Amino acid sequence: MKLQNKVALVTGGGRGIGKAIADRLAREGANIIVCDIDQATAEAAAKEISAMGVKAIGLVCDVSKSADVEEMVKKAVEAFGTINILVNNAGITRDGLLLRMKEEEWDLVLNVNLKSAFLCTKFAIKHIMRAGYGRVINIASVVGLMGNAGQANYAASKGGLIAFTKTVAKEFAGKGVTSNAIAPGFIRTAMTDKLKDEDKAKLTQFIPLGSLGEAAHVADAVAFLASPDAAYVTGQVLAVDGGMTM
Repeated sequence: MKLQNKVALVTGGGRGIGKAIADRLAREGANIIVCDIDQATAEAAAKEISAMGVKAIGLVCDVSKSADVEEMVKKAVEAFGTINILVNNAGITRDGLLLRMKEEEWDLVLNVNLKSAFLCTKFAIKHIMRAGYGRVINIASVVGLMGNAGQANYAASKGGLIAFTKTVAKEFAGKGVTSNAIAPGFIRTAMTDKLKDEDKAKLTQFIPLGSLGEAAHVADAVAFLASPDAAYVTGQVLAVDGGMTM
């Protein structure tokens, strides 16, 4: 219970990796704000988390829109009084080769994956600083470190998120706020579960540990960076990738 009475805001927290992160922080005692684009998903996740013995609310928000984010943060602070931990997890893909990629596909991915982190941090950071205990954790990707054919927009957004992480670390270290990124590799999700066994086998060829990761692996890394154990860690990128990028 290293995060007892702390307040964590998780974007894209209604499902997948975001839900795993919200659950893990709740198990450490944190009260949770589940932010999601879908209201029913956010509220269902919050109800499930509340059953774990912590407080939780679900807030609907388009994290790529400034007014939506400002209102969401306002409601979060009204509900809990403060924010200690911000996890910028919301993200999408619109894959395609560069020459075929539409401008709107580029803009959408950059807005949801990168602009959202800027907006959420901008509106939440003043509350995080006042709280006396602050963590900003951004969910990037190994493709932000190494690039990937067919993902120019996604790789650019995640590479930008890593640079943003380091800048936030430098700007707010003096205020007692740490900022770190996690770069997941191939993680088992609903999307990867649909892959054929031979396709999964091809993916694992690039993973020294020999298997896809689980959402819980990412959530465990977030729990560490959010905890007092990581008080002297800032501006770092933790790859949770089974050794892909070593």
